[in-house]
Amino acid sequence: MTEQSSKARLEVRQAEPRDVSAIAALIRRVYVDLPPYTFGEIRGQLNNYPEGCFVAKLDGKLVGYCASMRVPANLALRQHTWDEITGNGFGSRHKPNGEWLYGYEMCVDPKVRGTRIGRRLYEERRALAERLDLSGIAFGGRLPNLSRHWRRVDGPQDYIDKVIEGKIHDPVLRFQLANGFEPIGVLKGYLPEDKKSKSFAAHLVWRNPYVDHDKPNKHRVPRDVESVRIATCQLQARAVKSYDEFMKGIEYFVDVAADYEADFILFPELFTLPLLSFADQELSSQEAIEALSAYTPRIKKALSKMALEYNINIIGGSHPTRMEDGDIHNVAYVCLRDGSIHEQEKIHPTPNEDYWWNIKGGDSIDAIQTDCGPIGVLICYDSEFPELARRLVDEGARIIFVPFCTDSRQGYMRVRYCAQARAIENQCFVVMSGNCGNLPNVGNMDIQYAQSCILTPCDFPFARDGIAAEASENVETLTISDVNLADLSWARAEGTVRNLADRRFDLYRIEWDDQVGKPPAVAVKPDDTTTKPLGTRTLGGG
Repeated sequence: MTEQSSKARLEVRQAEPRDVSAIAALIRRVYVDLPPYTFGEIRGQLNNYPEGCFVAKLDGKLVGYCASMRVPANLALRQHTWDEITGNGFGSRHKPNGEWLYGYEMCVDPKVRGTRIGRRLYEERRALAERLDLSGIAFGGRLPNLSRHWRRVDGPQDYIDKVIEGKIHDPVLRFQLANGFEPIGVLKGYLPEDKKSKSFAAHLVWRNPYVDHDKPNKHRVPRDVESVRIATCQLQARAVKSYDEFMKGIEYFVDVAADYEADFILFPELFTLPLLSFADQELSSQEAIEALSAYTPRIKKALSKMALEYNINIIGGSHPTRMEDGDIHNVAYVCLRDGSIHEQEKIHPTPNEDYWWNIKGGDSIDAIQTDCGPIGVLICYDSEFPELARRLVDEGARIIFVPFCTDSRQGYMRVRYCAQARAIENQCFVVMSGNCGNLPNVGNMDIQYAQSCILTPCDFPFARDGIAAEASENVETLTISDVNLADLSWARAEGTVRNLADRRFDLYRIEWDDQVGKPPAVAVKPDDTTTKPLGTRTLGGG
């Protein structure tokens, strides 16, 4: 008789990027009276401390999720709000050497409550804290029945005391008490949207019994090696006779970078403009954009094919693309070596892009998951807006790619100085790639200035001047360097300065409107100077 076995119905494991959509759907089912997470916030939670995020799946459906991060005692045990301690929901205040595990999300699908899934997720957290010899676990617990009993109690502390005494029933707090957590106080204004709790939360802790709390462990971040090889292509703008000739030149640099076993290669902004050089006559600005946009499907297909064949992640600079609503956007096509294609639109067109080419800005910016971790793309002028880089880093990006196109040294230095600032203030790597040379018969490509480079934070593990590598000015070349992503973790936890951890979330924050819609396009005649400011006939850049 053959022994039969059945597949396990319940799976509890570390959360992964592929779970983001299912987690977002779960949050909407659980918190019908609270604002849901954005996809970007969930990506940030998973990317900033993947070891602290867990999911539970029952019969193949995601039914439980918890998120946590490591923080120092002086943050975990003092008064704080949920926004302040979580970095506005991204989990970006995770500190790799923090001695406390802070739990900031725990939810279970109401339809499966009673299956002890919440308890299992708590056990995963506890096992993590014990394995790492952390001092314990802390969090702010909701008090969902507080508003109902408000007139019967003398404030939130009295409410907590009465729940402990069994005089008032609170299912959430009772569950946490049953799991070994003890209240150490009340957090005021913890979650303003939580009307049922009147914005209060119970400040709860579980102390690790295997740690000597009189002499807590001093956690250090190991100087590990997480090496990534980056190539940036400083591309010579030259006339070509056909599309195939242009792509042959691009493939050459992809081939060389692959021979050097690079993980990424970055091309410049508007690197496809040479495709206009074999037109019979110089095209007007609008004609040129239309002609370039027609190449979009072929460009995407060719770059994706190269990424697969050469086993390298290609950041395809940027390429003007007509969108479904008829607008032209400046889009970076990120073709990964797993065959996937991602798009990042330029958010801020320069005044000249807007005037001469009627290029519109995109509405969203997000980290892109790669086999080397999450990355971000800021196209040229976007690097001069620090809010965008901070958004990408909050989502977990450790490398930001900046394709640019500048005509003068002044324009280049605007982008360069801002890119270096982004590397310092976000403790991340920033990679720049620009065009050099000229295209006499192509408008806005009269002259170009570039010095492509790979920039680092300024601290002991990195290059003395914050430059891992840089190209010679205005010379076509491929610049390659290894960067150690583990150095970023060390710098963020133990560096001379710790920009990310030291942000004052109690004073300021960035609010991103993820629901923003694009306004209707307004037709403007090319010679109409009443609705747009005139600019010089050059791309300018940055």
